[in-house]
Amino acid sequence: MDNQYNYYNPDSNYQYGGGQGGSQPGQKTPKEKKPHKGIAKAAVIAGFAILFGVVSSAVFLASSLIGSRILGLQNLGVSSSASSDKISNGTSLSTSSSVVTSDVSAVVEKVMPSIVSITSMSVEEVQSFFGGTYQQESQGAGTGIIIGKNDTELLIVTNNHVVAGSDTLTVTFVDESSVEANIKGTDAGYDVAVISVPLDSISSDTMSEISVATLGDSTKLQVGEPAIAIGNALGYGQSVTTGVISALDRSVSTTNAQTGETQESGAKLIQTDAAINEGNSGGALVNVNGEVIGINSAKLIGDSVEGIGYAIPISDVSDLIQNLMNQETKTKVAEDQRGMIGITGISVSDAFSQQIDMPAGVYVTEVTSGGGADKAGMTKGCIITGINGSSVDSMEALQSQLEYYAKGETVTLTIQIPQTNGEYEESTLDVTLQ
Repeated sequence: MDNQYNYYNPDSNYQYGGGQGGSQPGQKTPKEKKPHKGIAKAAVIAGFAILFGVVSSAVFLASSLIGSRILGLQNLGVSSSASSDKISNGTSLSTSSSVVTSDVSAVVEKVMPSIVSITSMSVEEVQSFFGGTYQQESQGAGTGIIIGKNDTELLIVTNNHVVAGSDTLTVTFVDESSVEANIKGTDAGYDVAVISVPLDSISSDTMSEISVATLGDSTKLQVGEPAIAIGNALGYGQSVTTGVISALDRSVSTTNAQTGETQESGAKLIQTDAAINEGNSGGALVNVNGEVIGINSAKLIGDSVEGIGYAIPISDVSDLIQNLMNQETKTKVAEDQRGMIGITGISVSDAFSQQIDMPAGVYVTEVTSGGGADKAGMTKGCIITGINGSSVDSMEALQSQLEYYAKGETVTLTIQIPQTNGEYEESTLDVTLQ
């Protein structure tokens, strides 16, 4: 439709109209509003609306960022996802994150009554600056696990290095009561020992507080499953650390700080990232069911290592523990009453034995004529690997075991006898100490 245009002549009373619908002479026709003014007004309103929306969105986003990032206000229990720009094939990349918390307090409450702290006291001779010697008392800390009892004793398993060389052992239970303990049996190769506490030295109140640990099956462990370590870390008392099973069947070598000898662990070990520190040795590594799956060993941790701990798989040493539990309880005898085998020997470490293909133990370099070993038929070149059921992997370990036997007592030595083909044959000798 054509637009209508009106023209007004100020010198006349007439208005001339173009197009349809003229007006009468002498009559003024009102001006019509131009359409573009309404459009402009609508555009301005729309612009203000858009501007308001943009500003509101910016304020909302800024508030959200300040609340979540600066003030830490975020929903930790809800998974969130963030998508990236789409890649060439039309798919999008997304990630999700969530916070998972684990409460092991129920497991710890179940296991803790079966865990004890062990304090060892020993006296050693130290050379002074002026060339003389003096006796110095030293104290060590470790952990133990209550694994059973017999008619007269409570039985506790720990690491051999926790009790080796000790003159006295003190066990502290969950109720903070302490009693002295004795060594039942030890195995240096697997670094396992069983100690005992007389039942008549434990009060009835303490007996009602403690419990026997439940042993699990370490052969069914899987990498990645949770692990909980409980022990007397740094000697401060029982503490708990958590992690996962990092690896299985690990072989680890350790070096004796005094002798410099290298020894490989007797068992294939469990590796975990649960923190294991000095004092944790002999403590329990448990699963989420509260079952003991390993015996922790801080001895196997290096100063430069972080996030790696080791434990002896409980299933690998269960038969050994049972054997040590059945041994006769040992008490040290006075130094002037201790018996001697009658040999001179040197240590054969695990590392050295592998190099020269001979058993680890004590290599007999000389048999004293008329001594107990000579009378029992021992010959030069034999290797002593055990005494009364406890393994021996060094001269130091053999001498430590002999501290529990007096002159005149008979001990059973496990020996390896060299054969003409270069191999060794195991045998036992009953030797009366002199």
